[in-house]
Amino acid sequence: MTTETVALLIGLTSQLLFSSRIVLQWVQSERARRVLVPTLFWQISLISSFLMIIYGMLRHDPVILGAQLISYGIYIRNLQLLGEWGKLNAWFRAGAYVFPLAVLAWFVVGNQHFSLQQMLHHRIPGGVLALGAIGQTIFLLRFVYQWIYSERKGESVLPLGFWVVSLVGSVLILTYAVLRRPVDVVLIVGNVFGTVVYARNIVLLRRELRRAARAAAQAPVEPDLEPENAAATG
Repeated sequence: MTTETVALLIGLTSQLLFSSRIVLQWVQSERARRVLVPTLFWQISLISSFLMIIYGMLRHDPVILGAQLISYGIYIRNLQLLGEWGKLNAWFRAGAYVFPLAVLAWFVVGNQHFSLQQMLHHRIPGGVLALGAIGQTIFLLRFVYQWIYSERKGESVLPLGFWVVSLVGSVLILTYAVLRRPVDVVLIVGNVFGTVVYARNIVLLRRELRRAARAAAQAPVEPDLEPENAAATG
């Protein structure tokens, strides 16, 4: 089995997992008629991201590798915010910290299948690489935004801005995957489905925000008793 075939299998498996987390989140949100993010969403994201790190190495793609390394850490942080990280098996948590570092060290040293030296001499055209980098940066910023938002809230939350940025980033990455040579089937498969779900979540959240605004507008206003009390005491 060639390195290209192994990379394709790993990438497709990762995208299948990424898609399954989105389906899980989508189904639960549709049932609740509002956007929900189950803990399993972040657990699947973590495993998928690890596989995509390996895929990025095998493809010698700096865009994929860089974005997934940062995303990986953010997924762990979201599990910590949810209070679920400490509930996971200690060996799993240790592996989650050690395995990516070990694989990266192996990548830097290099072998016949992948190496940092080969990635630095990639053959992706500069314009296409720049487009992919911009798309991945935007796509990554959604989690940076979500991370900061969640830290302020003290809980893991996916606000409207997260889904808007996700949609924009996904479209740019999809364009990069089509223009890249060879074409990146893995990125195409993952982002075609993702754009549909991101758009749907934007619709659901906008409806939820409008309902909340109407409820707040229709809520009875509590009478202000301060003047009366002041007159009574005067």
